[in-house]
Amino acid sequence: MATSRRRLSPVRAVASVLLAGALAVTATACSNTGGEENGPSWQGGTGAEQRPKASVSITSPAADAKDVPASTEITFTSKDAVETTVEVKDASGKTVKGQLTADGTWLPERQLAYNTTYTATVTATGDDGKPATATSTFTTMAKPSKQVRVSSFLGDGQVVGVGMPLIIRFSRAIPKDYRDDVQRRMTVTSTPAQEGIWHWVSPTEVRYRPKMYWKANTKIFYKVQTGGLPMGDGYYGRNDLTVEIKTGSALLMTVDNKTKQMTVTRDGRVIRTIPISLGKKSTPSSSGTMVVIEKKAKTVFNTMDDPNPENRYITDIEYAQRLTWGGEFIHAAPWSVADQGRRNVSHGCVNMSTENAKWLFNQTRVGDPVVIKGTERKLQNGNGWTDWNMSWEEYVKGSALPYEPAETPNA
Repeated sequence: MATSRRRLSPVRAVASVLLAGALAVTATACSNTGGEENGPSWQGGTGAEQRPKASVSITSPAADAKDVPASTEITFTSKDAVETTVEVKDASGKTVKGQLTADGTWLPERQLAYNTTYTATVTATGDDGKPATATSTFTTMAKPSKQVRVSSFLGDGQVVGVGMPLIIRFSRAIPKDYRDDVQRRMTVTSTPAQEGIWHWVSPTEVRYRPKMYWKANTKIFYKVQTGGLPMGDGYYGRNDLTVEIKTGSALLMTVDNKTKQMTVTRDGRVIRTIPISLGKKSTPSSSGTMVVIEKKAKTVFNTMDDPNPENRYITDIEYAQRLTWGGEFIHAAPWSVADQGRRNVSHGCVNMSTENAKWLFNQTRVGDPVVIKGTERKLQNGNGWTDWNMSWEEYVKGSALPYEPAETPNA
């Protein structure tokens, strides 16, 4: 079983290049007239022009390689080629679907089968129209016993808010020096196109966000091709996955502690202003940019384990929308209606009337952004989906690959 570190195929070598064409020399008879034209001449020249102008060689997997990871890609070098194609077939002659990536390698659409022999053929054609080919036959490794499960928080068909990060989790911590390989296998495509990047929030979780909020009604497709991928310490990715989702309208909630009001906009237009009450001085609300994490029409708040007896209570709550893991919510608070729009009396939540809370609950989706400003406490990154609480410059630092601004982003 292959366990060597780095790059997606552990064995490297150069396969032979098959050049089509051969020297062809043909003599002609003398003519029956005199002069210089009577001398012998050669048809077809030396034959050098019969060789393909282009050349190509496969660098990985090497010819006859064994124990190749099922995640392997086909890497090659070519010269003087105007067109290059890659074809991979299994032992029965069935073609494997795949595509060329932006960095010039060929990646299978799905992970290859374990303990199976494949033949890769790369054909390069120059501007002379003559093809040069290279082949490599290799065998994949047996199915590994140590595997890492890869999962997505979101599933096909979901409609989310424009602040929703894409969240991928791993069942085991990914060593730091393997994260670049994993990230190379994670692609996002959006319509309309928007620039974005992956950000590792922990060894077991990586998230993706665009540079700006997703545009309203964006179609998003993301693919994680980690099946069979080496992930360190003898572990390999267990599976590939693909997800298709879309965003809804651009709903944004802005809470101003100074005015004690929430302003709700949809697609840039104000649709309601709601009086609110935030956290009192002893339990202030957090200022920062959050998103709705979960929604519960009815729930129970139980804070009986709070070290401060004054903060302990058990209360039935309606129309709760979670903003932080620490327990900050937007919710109905009929007991504080007299204070809403005037003063802060909550334990850190955004209080509003039952009527307004119900209305808002029916407008929002998981992933809708919430901006709270002007309170005594700043939002701590990691306390919720705080991807938007970081500047773009901060966010790209969490990528395992160098950030390169996209001239024409595909996502």
